[in-house]
Amino acid sequence: MSPTALKSPPPAAKRSFREQMHLAREDAIVEAVNRLLAEKGFDAMTVDAVAAEVGIAKASLYRHFPSKEDLAAAAMVRVLERALAHIEGLDPTQTPLQRLQAVARWTLQTQLAGAMPTLPSANSSLRAALMSHQGYLDRLMEVSDRLGAWIEAAQADGSLDRGLPSVVVLYTLYARACDPVLGFLKSTGQFDDEQIIDMVLRTCFQGLSAR
Repeated sequence: MSPTALKSPPPAAKRSFREQMHLAREDAIVEAVNRLLAEKGFDAMTVDAVAAEVGIAKASLYRHFPSKEDLAAAAMVRVLERALAHIEGLDPTQTPLQRLQAVARWTLQTQLAGAMPTLPSANSSLRAALMSHQGYLDRLMEVSDRLGAWIEAAQADGSLDRGLPSVVVLYTLYARACDPVLGFLKSTGQFDDEQIIDMVLRTCFQGLSAR
């Protein structure tokens, strides 16, 4: 992984033209990876496809990111950064449950927009890359801490099931980022995106039993 992907870059005014071009290319690469992971998934995405999408030679791409796993890690860091920005922008007067629902809605909207990376549930090389990527781990922990606090608060006020371990609720919310139900429903042509999101949120937060 390129050092610029792990550290906060200096202000633009202090960067040289070469540094600015380097960062712009890395941004273009990460955005391309994000699109391809959302469209094809990790196993089907190739480094050649990423290089072609950005319009650079594969050798140039490897100077930024030395492996396919590093590319996927960079895409995940970008998504987690966007999730944190969304979390920071939520109305602080909302209840914990409302904020959890807002984050879940954003996740579903991102997936339907084709901007949510699709990663395999089990891949040793990718898992190793993610677990050794400090930028990814830091952001994942921050998102988890924020959501975990809201889950515990929602359980305390009775708006979420107190009998479920909070980690089960957390992983259930994370699973919405790769929920195949959205794609299945969209492929039927019977529902628009907002209808799909509302139905998935309803099943996620209210279950399937009759009320």
